[in-house]
Amino acid sequence: MPDEPRELTLYVQSKRAVTTFYRAPSPASAAVSGGLPGVAPAAPPEPSTVGEPVFFLSDEQARCVAMVEDIAKRRGYTLRVVDVEKSGRLERIITEHLRGVTTFPVLISPLGQRLEGTAQFTEEELAAIMPADLKSVRAFSYLKVRGGDLDRIRRLLETLPEVKELHFLTGDWDILVVLDFETGTSIKRRVLDFVTDRIRGIPEILDTSTVVPEYSLTKFPLT
Repeated sequence: MPDEPRELTLYVQSKRAVTTFYRAPSPASAAVSGGLPGVAPAAPPEPSTVGEPVFFLSDEQARCVAMVEDIAKRRGYTLRVVDVEKSGRLERIITEHLRGVTTFPVLISPLGQRLEGTAQFTEEELAAIMPADLKSVRAFSYLKVRGGDLDRIRRLLETLPEVKELHFLTGDWDILVVLDFETGTSIKRRVLDFVTDRIRGIPEILDTSTVVPEYSLTKFPLT
């Protein structure tokens, strides 16, 4: 599959505070004042109260940042975090992605999808805007069933570890089975061998039709 852009941008808005603190003399000034002949060492400086801006995130936003970093790493995305409080006012106004934004954080996907506000930062929402390659192979098998005990057939299929989902249908096919296999060589043959030997081995199964995708991605959270 062709490579697609996988960079997300996460906009946060920190809080600005002003702190007072003791500023120690720099090594250079201390050397000059105390190292010249005939010059008495400088007296220790008095604690100074210098207003210094300090930026910090609320715990809610910090939690969102940590969650996005974790999920992005697992799903193969890179993340750029921008603190709008440290950006220029003009830059904030002209940033297209932030037009109309009232709450932070804001996550922008490579395709321009947007999550806004801490309530939207859930595992499901983040996975949906970060589609990921499946690490295993999902195959789909349609089953035609002879009239009988569907509950028994369902229980038999449920016992097979490769069977991940069962969907009961109306129409030409009776059941859609979602299968999951580890990647590897001869995957199509392994899937079809399983369907032929294990599923077709159930007496009530009259016919099957199986699809093995060449490539798959998911918007669901990865297990």
